[in-house]
Amino acid sequence: MVKSFTSEKTIKAINNRNTKEVNMLLQSPPAISQFVRRIFQDHNGHLWMGTNGDGVVRYDGKELTYFSVENGFAGGAVRGILEDKDGNVWFGTNAGLSKYDGNSFTNFTSENGMVGNNIWSMLMDRNEIIWIGTLEGVSQFDGKKFTPFALPAGEVDTGRGVSSEKVVHSIMQDDSGKIWFGTSAGAYIYDGKSLTNISENDGLINNAVNDILEDKDGNIWFATHYKGVQRYDGKTFVNFTADGVPEHLEVWSLFEDSNGHIWFPAENHGVYRYNGKSFKNYLEEDGLTTNAIQCIYENKQGQIWFGGYQGLFRLDGERIVGVKKNGPWG
Repeated sequence: MVKSFTSEKTIKAINNRNTKEVNMLLQSPPAISQFVRRIFQDHNGHLWMGTNGDGVVRYDGKELTYFSVENGFAGGAVRGILEDKDGNVWFGTNAGLSKYDGNSFTNFTSENGMVGNNIWSMLMDRNEIIWIGTLEGVSQFDGKKFTPFALPAGEVDTGRGVSSEKVVHSIMQDDSGKIWFGTSAGAYIYDGKSLTNISENDGLINNAVNDILEDKDGNIWFATHYKGVQRYDGKTFVNFTADGVPEHLEVWSLFEDSNGHIWFPAENHGVYRYNGKSFKNYLEEDGLTTNAIQCIYENKQGQIWFGGYQGLFRLDGERIVGVKKNGPWG
C-alpha cells in the first residue's frame, strides 16, 4: 500500500496559509508509488517500476497493474529487474528472487540455495547466468541451481542505514566479459579465473562503490557513496567531483543513453548529464520536484525516465515532468 506523505511544496503552502494552493496540491493525482527505485522495459514494451515498498508496477501502454506480496510477488522493495531470452522477467527484492512468466510468479530464497534473501544487485551475463548480489554475498543461478560465489569480506559501512561485510551494491559485465562487483571494499573484477581488486590504494576515489558502468568507449565509471563520480580508462582515473563539477558526493547509480551521454543522480542536488565535454544539472527550476532520484533509464522510444522519492519522472525536451497514476506518459 502506498503511504501518504506531504510534499515540501504543500508544507510551504500551509505555512504561508495559501488555501487555494494547498487545495490544488492535495487534490493532485496520486504518485505511482512514494518511491520508485528501478525502471525496466521488457520485450513487449511494458514498463516495469520497482518500488521501495509497493512491490512492482507494470505499465502496458494503457493501464497500471500492481503486483505485491499478496499477488505472489517475493517482497515489497525491488532493487533489480532483468529479462531472459525466453521473455521471463526477473526481480531482485528484499525477500528473495521472483520470476514472472507472463502469468504467475515463481519465488526463490535461501531455501532454494541462494546465499541470502536481501537482494541489492543483479546481472544476467552473456551466458544467461544470473548473478545475484545480496546483503550476505553473491550467488550464481543457471536456471536450475544456485552456486555461491566468494568475494573477500569488506567492512560494515556505518554511514548507511543497511550494510554488511558482504553486501554487493552493483554487478556489471564489461565488453571483454569480465564481471565487476561494487562493494564496500572497492571494486572486484572477475576474469573467469581469478579476482582483482581496485581500491583507494590504486587510485579509486572511494571504496564505497554504489554502481559501475562501462561506457561505449570502454571507460569504466564508478558512482561512490561519499566522494562522487570517477572515470577510469584502465590506466588513469579522472575524478570529476574533486575538480568541483559536479560538487555533490553521494551518487547511487549511473546510466548511459543512446547518445553516449552519462547520467547520474546526486543526493540532494538533482540529476546530472555529461555529454563528454560538460555537465548539465537538472534541478527544481527544470521541473524536478525531488532531490532523491535513485535510478535513470531510457526506453526503446528514446524517452529518459527517472525514479526516486515522489515516484516516476520523465524528460520532456529539457524539462522534467512528474508522471502520476494518470500520466502524462508522453
